[in-house]
Amino acid sequence: MINLLELYVKLVGLVLIGFMLGRKLPSTVPTRLAQFLFWVGVPISIVAFLRQADLSGPIWIAPAIAYLAILLGAFLAWLGIKVQTYFSETIPQKSTQGSLLLAAMIGNTGYLGFPITLAMIGQEYFAWALFYDLLGSFPGAYGLGVALGARFGDNEHNQGHITQVAKAILINPAIWSFGFGLLFRQIAIPDEVAFSLDKLAWTTVALSLVLIGMRLAKLNTWVNLPQVGISLLIKMLLVPFILGCTLPFLGLTGPAAKVIILQMAMPPAFASLVIAETFNLDRNLAVTTLALGSILLLFTLPMWLWLF
Repeated sequence: MINLLELYVKLVGLVLIGFMLGRKLPSTVPTRLAQFLFWVGVPISIVAFLRQADLSGPIWIAPAIAYLAILLGAFLAWLGIKVQTYFSETIPQKSTQGSLLLAAMIGNTGYLGFPITLAMIGQEYFAWALFYDLLGSFPGAYGLGVALGARFGDNEHNQGHITQVAKAILINPAIWSFGFGLLFRQIAIPDEVAFSLDKLAWTTVALSLVLIGMRLAKLNTWVNLPQVGISLLIKMLLVPFILGCTLPFLGLTGPAAKVIILQMAMPPAFASLVIAETFNLDRNLAVTTLALGSILLLFTLPMWLWLF
C-alpha cells in the first residue's frame, strides 16, 4: 500500500506538472520533448535498465501474451460493434469502428507501463515489461494497428501512409537500443558511468510522465461516450481479467505475472491516436479514450494488484 501511495504521488504529480506546463507552453514544447525522449531518453533508459534486469525464465512468453491481448481486444471490440449494431439498428461509421478497435487493442505499455512496473515490481523484472512492449505491443500497434487503419480509414492516401509507417518502424531507436542493450550487458563499465546511466534512465521515466500530462492538456474533446465505454471496458477490464486468469496455467506466477497483468491493464496508447490521425479515423473517439483511460487507471490499478 505504501508503494502504491508513493507511486500515485509521483504519477499524479508528474502528470499534473506536465498538464499545467502543456496549458502554458507553446505546442512545440511537447513535440520537442517527445522527439528527445524518442531519440535519446528512451534508448538510454532501455540500455540502462536492461543491465539490471533478470533475463532468466520463460521471458519470451511476454510478447506472445501481448499478441493474445491485442487479438482478444480486437475480437471483443468487433463483437461489441456487432451487438451495438443489432440493438440500435444503426451501423457505426467505419472511422468510428476503426478507432474503437484500436483503443481496445493497443495499450500504453511504454511511457506509462514502464514507470508503473519499475515502481511496483522493481528493476529486476523490468525486462518482462520491455519484452511485452517492444516485441509485442509495438509491432502489434504498427503492424495490425496500421492494417486496421488502412482498412477502416481513408483509402485514397493509405499507400503512402503505410510506407511512411514502415520506415518509422525500421528506424525506431528503441528497437535498436534493445538489441544493443542485450549485448551491452556483457561489457563491464566503471561505476561512475553506470551511476550516470541509471540517473539518466530515471530522468527519462519522469519526463515521460510529464509528456503524458502535456499531451493530455491538448485533449479537449469529450464525445462518443458509449463507444468509449465499450473500448475501455474491453481494454482495461475484460482482457486483463480473462488472460490474467490463464497465466498460472502457463507457469507464470509471482512478480513476472504481475508485470504482464499490469501491462495488459494499461489504458489506450497514444499510438492509437497517431494511427487515427494518419488514416483519418475517428480522432475524437481516440482522444476521449486516451483521457478517460488515464483517469480510470487510478481506480483499476489497485484492483489488479489486489486481485492477482
